Amino acid sequence: MERLRRFFLKLYLLFANAKVEAELAREIGAHLALLEDEYVRQGMTPEEARRAAKLAYGGVEQAKQRHRDERTFQGLSQIPQDIRYTFRQLRKSPGFTVTAVLMLALGIGTTTAIFSIVEGILLRPLPFPDPDRLVTLGDVLEGSHCASCAHSSVTAPDIRNYMRDTQSFSHLGGYRGRLFELSGPGDPAAVNGTRMSGEVFAALGVQPLLGRTFTQQEDEEGQQVAVLSYGMWQSRFHGDANVLGGKILLYRKPYTVIGVMPRDFEFPLNPGHVNQGEFWLPLSLQPEEFTAGSVASWNSHMVGRLKPGITAGQAQSDAERVAQDTMRDYPAYMRSLRIHAVVTPLHEDTVRQARPLLRTLLLAVIVVLLIACANLAGVLLVRAIRRRREIAVRLALGARAATLLRQAILESTVLSIAGGTIGLALAAVALRVGVSLLPQTLPRVHEIGLNWPVMLFALGLALLTGLLCGLAPAFAAIRTSVNESLKEGGRTGTSGSGHARLRSALVVAEIAVALTLLTASGLLLRSFEKMRDVELGFRPDNTLAALYVLPQQRYRTQSAIDEFTRTLLNDVGQLPGVDAVGITSFLPAAGNNWGIAFTIEGYVSPKGAGLNMASMSLVESDPFEALGIRVLRGRVFTESDNANSQLVAIVNRKMAEHYWPGQDPIGKRLRRGMRETSTPWMTVVGEVDDVKLGSRDAETMPQVYQPVTQTVASESVLASVGELSGADGWIVLHSRMDPEQMEDTLRATVRQIDPQLPLYQMQTMEHAVSKSEAPRRFNTVLISSFAIAAVLLSVLGIYAVIAFSVALREQEMAVRMALGFQRSGVILLILSSGAKLAAVGCGLGLLGALAASRLLRSFLFEVSPFDPGVLALSAIAMLLLALAASALPARRASGTDPMLALRGE
Repeated sequence: MERLRRFFLKLYLLFANAKVEAELAREIGAHLALLEDEYVRQGMTPEEARRAAKLAYGGVEQAKQRHRDERTFQGLSQIPQDIRYTFRQLRKSPGFTVTAVLMLALGIGTTTAIFSIVEGILLRPLPFPDPDRLVTLGDVLEGSHCASCAHSSVTAPDIRNYMRDTQSFSHLGGYRGRLFELSGPGDPAAVNGTRMSGEVFAALGVQPLLGRTFTQQEDEEGQQVAVLSYGMWQSRFHGDANVLGGKILLYRKPYTVIGVMPRDFEFPLNPGHVNQGEFWLPLSLQPEEFTAGSVASWNSHMVGRLKPGITAGQAQSDAERVAQDTMRDYPAYMRSLRIHAVVTPLHEDTVRQARPLLRTLLLAVIVVLLIACANLAGVLLVRAIRRRREIAVRLALGARAATLLRQAILESTVLSIAGGTIGLALAAVALRVGVSLLPQTLPRVHEIGLNWPVMLFALGLALLTGLLCGLAPAFAAIRTSVNESLKEGGRTGTSGSGHARLRSALVVAEIAVALTLLTASGLLLRSFEKMRDVELGFRPDNTLAALYVLPQQRYRTQSAIDEFTRTLLNDVGQLPGVDAVGITSFLPAAGNNWGIAFTIEGYVSPKGAGLNMASMSLVESDPFEALGIRVLRGRVFTESDNANSQLVAIVNRKMAEHYWPGQDPIGKRLRRGMRETSTPWMTVVGEVDDVKLGSRDAETMPQVYQPVTQTVASESVLASVGELSGADGWIVLHSRMDPEQMEDTLRATVRQIDPQLPLYQMQTMEHAVSKSEAPRRFNTVLISSFAIAAVLLSVLGIYAVIAFSVALREQEMAVRMALGFQRSGVILLILSSGAKLAAVGCGLGLLGALAASRLLRSFLFEVSPFDPGVLALSAIAMLLLALAASALPARRASGTDPMLALRGE
């Protein structure tokens, strides 16, 4: 109890210091007055009595300090005084203060900005109650080698079977995103929406802001109801609280609005900025989705909430049992297909593709911060060396080493907090401007921002950098030799070999990590250059593309669709400046490259090769000419290739070389499906160049083109009952005019045919190609920016160390020159000092670049992480920059006047 009482008493006295100090001064004054009176009574004069009283009492200030140490926590009571002293010292050196603060602001600001992205995407829990219980459920099709076929998606029968037969989920439902035509007052618009089971809202556990969500019963009954997003409610209904019960027209069908979700609700968690859902409708699976070809359409997804006590592994075993039952019910034409159920935590499924990029960015920005810290530590060390005489005097007068250590760390902490504050403001500006520039591959971008965890991270980072940066100069200060420093007086000279080695080590470390980042930047730039050299297989210039989807409410028959298509192609083809026009189901460079299985006549697949997958593009008119796709052999489709003629196909070079190596593919035959699927043969009539359906660096798939008019006939048993072909597609046109000038003309032409039909995602093909390159461009630009910052900071560090070394060695240089040493020799001496540091740093940096090769490998394209050209050029560039940084101090040293320098000493 006594110790506890003393603890709280010391804590109280820490905040009542002024009052206690006044009482202490009065008490000591009273003691001195009593002693003085006693000596006066003994016959001393007042002056003699006052002097004798002070001698008898002892040192007054020492007594006060002993009392302070006893009554409160040692050191804590001195912090306010130390802070005032630190601010006085920093005000005396404004240039140093501004440089140090801005250096740290750059490092802390960039690190905070990148960490806010990492926190918003990777670290922050999903915005749903108990998000760890949310999982995705899907199939992986065995033997499918295309990237899009490997995603864990499901079919309509899967949704029914998993929802009905699994036992591990408290709620489980399917969903499917798509574009919708929103019509009504004003111009028609293309909006993103999601059809999903009523159980999905129950699984996510988020309550609506207004109204209610739809139920599973409403979903099964096919009720035409809609739940709006907060954004759509604000933008299209102006936040009207009476929106409930109103109608919206989607594909010209009326849907009743029954609810509005909260502002931060988002589902599905799609990557990017432009594909966010604006409303949710019941999934309402139709009977035809359980028949024929729809059974093999993996175009939906599932999400569920695990029951308490059930793990993802147990749920996967449960779902795998249902998947095996589903396969046993496959029709005869699908009996060779094999699926496996996959259960993945929803958070992992959302961030899986973004994790490698974000980790790399965070590592790169930490490297920049470390270089900034090393620079600041070096500058503080130089400052401590310049103040060594002052420190020696303080030590000689009785200052304790702990006090000097505390003041040195406090100085660096004040600088770091100031830099952190400015850095936080810079991060806020960078995020406001830069979030819109993030690649479309990143999910949850709308959640990125400066929240409390990010600001606490910035504060912790500032304190940590302050501590780390202050340690080296702090220990250098307390190791100052009092005798040697006081003997030196005002003379220049060396600062001690230990200090010199520490400064050099800091600069070498800066060069090493900067070279590692510079090498990474060089490899990414080389990869980007390699990617830009890859042939697209089509001509993007002067080409415009736009997507249309015909609403079933109006276009109920194949003849209505065909009439629209004929009129569209005829009217667009007659527009001034249009050279060629066509329609295709897949747009090159857009990334929509899912594949289907084919059987090739006479081809025997190697054991374990899996399915023969290829992307299928349905075309009308001549999109080959409009897109500039080269015809290598044979012919393109003509009007005679219709539903009543022989089934024909065009293949790309990769498919021809893979299945008919060394042969002419013209006349060869293939058909949809597996061997057991009884579909009719299609005859190859042409071979075209390989076309990049995604980015340039993506693997080219085998590709098959077919007239859209022959779709249903070629599907045969795979076709759904009443299936219509050509109800959607990409219009592609090549023009002699600027394609952007053709946008309004194309819209007007379509509206003359159907005034309510909107065009989606209208873009030039150059823009489509640019979007496909955006992720690699983003990686390259950002890493290169960090590399430039790191190199500049390193060069600044080299300059500071060489310049300080020259200043310390001014007398030595003067003596050398007085004894006949040439000025060119002085320059060479200084340059060699910088070159030695740079050479050691480059050697370590190259080792660091080799060590980081595993991290970089996944971001490179046709470039080895050990590319000798990039490694050599990076090292040479770093050496030359180091020499350039040493040149100014060397020139200054060579201009020293020996007489003035020696006279000054």
